[in-house]
Amino acid sequence: MIKTATITSKRQITIPASLFRKAGLTERQKVIISEEKGKLVITPLANLIEKLAGSLEVPNRWKGKDLDTIIEESKAEYFAKGSGK
Repeated sequence: MIKTATITSKRQITIPASLFRKAGLTERQKVIISEEKGKLVITPLANLIEKLAGSLEVPNRWKGKDLDTIIEESKAEYFAKGSGK
C-alpha cells in the first residue's frame, strides 16, 4: 500500500489513517524511529519492551515486588547514600 504525506516546517508528518490502522498504532503511543538501509522504520516502543523482557536477571532483592515498590525502595536507598547531591 502506497500513500503520500507532507512533512511540515516543524518536521512533522501525518500518517495516513489506513496505514495508521493497519500498523495497529494508537494516538499518543510512544514509537521508536530508526533507519535501516536508507528507510525510516516506525516501531511501537511496547514491541521493544516486550522483546527485551526477561533479557536481564532480576536482582533477588526485587523479586516478588511490584514496580512502584522497587522504585520507592531504590530512591530511598539512593538518597540515603547521599548520592542525590
